[in-house]
Amino acid sequence: MQMIAPSPHAIGAMVLAMAMFYAFANGKLRVEIISLLTVAAIALGLYVAPLPEMDKYYGLRLAFEGFGHYALVTICSLMILGRGLVVTGALDPAARALNRIWLFNRQIGLLVTLTACLFLSMFINDTPVLVLMIPIMTQLALSGGMAASKTLIPVNAAILIGGMATTIGTSTNLLVVSIANDLGMKPIGVFHFTPIVLIAALVALPYMWLVMPKLLPDNTSAIAPDHRTFLAKLRIDPASSIVGKTIEEVRGMMPDGIVARLPSSSRGNVERRIWLEGPLGDLQEAARKLGATLAPAWLIERLRNTSSRLGEDLLIAELLVAPDSRLIGLTPQTAGLEGVAILGVHQARQPIGETRERSPDARVAEGDVLLMMGLPDDLRMIAANDGLLMLEGGTEMPRTAKARLALAIMAGSVGLASVGLVPIAISSLAGAILMFATGCVRFDRVGRALSAKVIVLVAASIALGRFVLESGAAEWLGLLLASGLQYLPAEAVLACIMLFVTILTNFASNTTAAAVGTPIAFNLAGTLGLPAEPLVLAVLFGCNLCYATPVAYQTNMMILTEGDYSFADYIRSGVPLVGIMVVSLSVLLVLFYGI
Repeated sequence: MQMIAPSPHAIGAMVLAMAMFYAFANGKLRVEIISLLTVAAIALGLYVAPLPEMDKYYGLRLAFEGFGHYALVTICSLMILGRGLVVTGALDPAARALNRIWLFNRQIGLLVTLTACLFLSMFINDTPVLVLMIPIMTQLALSGGMAASKTLIPVNAAILIGGMATTIGTSTNLLVVSIANDLGMKPIGVFHFTPIVLIAALVALPYMWLVMPKLLPDNTSAIAPDHRTFLAKLRIDPASSIVGKTIEEVRGMMPDGIVARLPSSSRGNVERRIWLEGPLGDLQEAARKLGATLAPAWLIERLRNTSSRLGEDLLIAELLVAPDSRLIGLTPQTAGLEGVAILGVHQARQPIGETRERSPDARVAEGDVLLMMGLPDDLRMIAANDGLLMLEGGTEMPRTAKARLALAIMAGSVGLASVGLVPIAISSLAGAILMFATGCVRFDRVGRALSAKVIVLVAASIALGRFVLESGAAEWLGLLLASGLQYLPAEAVLACIMLFVTILTNFASNTTAAAVGTPIAFNLAGTLGLPAEPLVLAVLFGCNLCYATPVAYQTNMMILTEGDYSFADYIRSGVPLVGIMVVSLSVLLVLFYGI
C-alpha cells in the first residue's frame, strides 16, 4: 500500500487535534476556552490559508457551522427533556422502590440498581441519572447498605453502558451518528445497535455487580456527611386511618432514620400531631407515607398557589439564627413570619446548662437552624429583615402534579423517533417546546438544563471533525492505519479502532475523540473493503468506554469527591471493564454484520 506525504492542511488538522487532546488532558485551561480556541484556530487558519479550490470565507462557515448543527439542537433538546423529569419528580417513585429493595437485600439491591441505571440512561442523558443516584446511594450507605465508595463507580459504569445503547443516550452518540450521516452513511435509528450493547452489558454485569465493589475501598469514614437533623411537627388529617393508633404502630410505618413521639399534651394515642426528629429527606418520606404535612395544610396550599401564579419554584432552605436575630426567644408559632412555612428546627444544644425541651415548639435560640419553605425572594427578604443567614444550597420543590405529563412528553419524543416517523432532532425539539409550554420546565430556568460547556465542546468537535475530513487528514490517517491493519481479522480491526478511540477518550475528550475518530473509521472502511457502519459503531462504543480515569467523562468527576476516590481506584476497577467491553463488542459487531 503506497503511502504519500500528508498535505499542509492535513498536517495542520492533525496538529490542531493533538493540541486539543493535550490541552484537555493537561487540565490547565477550562474546556470552554479550549473549545473556543479550537474554533478560532480553524476560522483564522482557513481564512489565511484557504483549502484548495475554496475561498477564504468557506473556512469561516466550516468553523462556526457547529453552533447551528442539528446534532447540537438535538443535544440541547434532550437536556431540557431530562431536566423536566428531574424537576417534576417523575423519577422519585423509582428511587423509593430502589430503597425498599436495598432494605430487603443489599446484593439484590445493587443488581437491581445497576440494571435500572442501565435502562434509564438509554433514554435520559447520563448526568441527570447520576445526579439522581448519588444522594440515593449515599443515603442507602447511611441506612446500612454498602459503602457509597463501593457502589458509585459501578453505578456510574452501568449508566455509561446504558448511555451507549441508543443514539440518544449521550451527546457523543449523536455526534458520531451525525458526522457519519454527513459523510454519506445511511441514518442510524434510535435502537439500531441496542441489542449489541445489551448483550455486551450482560457479559459485563457480573463483573460490575460482584467484582467491582471488592476492588474499591470503603471510604465511609472519610465521606460520611454531617447530616443535620430537624425537630418537626407532623400534622395529621382528622380523617386519617392512623388517628387513634399507638405511637409504636405508627413508628413501624416510618423510615428508619426518624425518631417519633407524641406531644406532651397527648392522651396516649395518635391525635392531630406527632413530633418527629430526623433529616429532611426522611421527614418528607414520613409525611408522604402517612398522608400528612410538615406545616399547616392551608399554608402549603397557599404557597403552591402563589408559586403557580407567579411561575416561580418553591424552595426549601436552611436559615441560621444570627446573634442579633429578632426571633431569639420566640417560638415558631409566635415568630410572625409571613409568606413562608417553617418545616423544622435544628436546635443548637448547649453542652452545659441547656434547659430547652427537644421540641419543634421550643423557643428559638442563637445558632439554631430553621428549615423553611417559600419563594426564593421571600426567603431572602426574611433572612435580611430578621437576622438570619441563608445557608448555601437549597432544595427546589418538585412540581409533582406535572410528573406524568413530563413522562408522557419524554416517551412521545423517544417513541416517534424510535419508530422512524420523524428524526430525533425534530421529535426532541418538539418535546422540549412542550416541556416549556406545559410548565414542566420554566423557560427562565433553562440555563440549569443546558450546559454551556457541552454546547461549545460539541460545536468545536463538529468543526474539528469537518476540518480533519476536508483537509485530507482522515484519508491519510486511514491509509496509515490500514497499512498496519490490512492483515488482521475483522475482530482485531474493530478492537484496534475501539482501543485507539478509548485511549483518546480516557485521557482527553470523548466528543473530540468522536469528531476525529469517525471520519478516520469511515475512510478506513473504504480502504480495507469493509462496511462502514460497524467501524463507525466501533468508534461510538470506544468513545463511551470511559471508565479508567476520573478525567474521562464529567460523571466520573462528579463521583470523585462523593466516593473520596483516587486515580488508582478508577484504573484498578475500570481497565478490566474496558477489556471486557472491547472484546465483547468487537466479537458481537462481527457476528451481527457477518464480516
